[in-house]
Amino acid sequence: MTQQGVRRSADQVLSLAPDDASREAGSELAEAGRWSGAGCSEEGVVWGVYEGGGAPLRTVADLSGAEGPAYACACPNGRPPCEHGVGLLLLWAEGNAVVREGAAPEWVRELTEEAGAREGGGTGREKGAPADPEAARRRAERRAARITAGVVELEQRLGDLVRSGLASAEREGYGLWEETAARMVDAQAPGLAARVRELGAIPASGPGWPSRLLEECALLHLLTRAWLHRAALPEELAAVVRTRVGLPAAPTGPPVLDDWLVLARYDTSDGRLTTRRIWLHGTTTARTALVLSYGPAGRAPELTLPVGLCVRAEVTPYPSGPRVALGDRRTTPAPTSVRPPGVTPAEATALYGTALRADPWLESVPVTLADVVPTPVGDGWQLTDLEGKTALPLTPAVLSRSGLWRLIALSGGAPVQVFGECGHRGFTPLTAWSPVRGEPIGLYEAITQQRNGKDGP
Repeated sequence: MTQQGVRRSADQVLSLAPDDASREAGSELAEAGRWSGAGCSEEGVVWGVYEGGGAPLRTVADLSGAEGPAYACACPNGRPPCEHGVGLLLLWAEGNAVVREGAAPEWVRELTEEAGAREGGGTGREKGAPADPEAARRRAERRAARITAGVVELEQRLGDLVRSGLASAEREGYGLWEETAARMVDAQAPGLAARVRELGAIPASGPGWPSRLLEECALLHLLTRAWLHRAALPEELAAVVRTRVGLPAAPTGPPVLDDWLVLARYDTSDGRLTTRRIWLHGTTTARTALVLSYGPAGRAPELTLPVGLCVRAEVTPYPSGPRVALGDRRTTPAPTSVRPPGVTPAEATALYGTALRADPWLESVPVTLADVVPTPVGDGWQLTDLEGKTALPLTPAVLSRSGLWRLIALSGGAPVQVFGECGHRGFTPLTAWSPVRGEPIGLYEAITQQRNGKDGP
């Protein structure tokens, strides 16, 4: 098999990753400057030494096997491919010159054989689980130790910021935050890295940034302390902490078969990875579910479900939150007259407050507002109930976008039903139903540009 025959696209490489954390961290590591001694063979074996921080890590990915891809890496991550394997394969898929075709060095064979012996005769085949639970436990402990070291370093960074004053964050600029985020990636804590990058962008986000920075620093401090004391937490909260830090999580079931109404769909990008979010409503179970899919930066993910249509499918829940894995689709998407039940603005706020008990770092919850009217207030807009007693402000970032004006035109002063995300910044409308014809209208362009970093915090 020639190299051309086994070369994967970036989309295919991302699909090999076992979880979101590996996808996100792998995209971070796909930088030529982080790798040395990288190469590939005609048969489809790719190797390299990760030099991003700490001890160098040798990584091998073998795509030539008839049983599927195999991976070996010196890092403690036990679910192949690890983020280093994903990052290396992304460089190779993109044709980066740092990955040179040639003969594999001797350490490639040695590392592969060592991984095979450690796993009881295998080499981390794509669909196989580790054969040795004790080895998996030791790897998990090593990764937890690396995350803890990163958390201690992050705590020191936050302490220095508070002692020197928030104004220092504006003087130092984004570079120091990016360096700290890179350290969190090296510590195998991609969730912390993402939150650190968000902190770095706040000083340039406009008036009121010191308050926002202090709030986000407090939430990050709460997360680091929760990680350090995770053994004393209830298991459900400990699982949330592990997910927020960036440890992988797999769907645990049992599968749920239902007719799923596609409530909303929108894409976000962090410059390295494009994430597609699809919200579903189970017409029988009344469950709201979130499906995530991924693609390389600048390219849309492959999964497409049209808003307003209904599809019969199985989904498997993740351990916490509304996220599910989409399984077999029994039917093609078709029109439906079903709508999710709505709540008042006051009830939506209460739902978010309740959700924060289980996950204090939750940005928002999915809710459908029934019979609300877009109403101007001050320099912004809000969605008000029919009696005018309660209202939810629209998130500031959507106010200048076409989605807001589409919603106002759709309402025309009459009550509408709106699905969106309700959080501490307000309500972000994603889909509204026409009060005349009853058909859904997508408003998701507003949030797409907001979360790409073009509209403030």
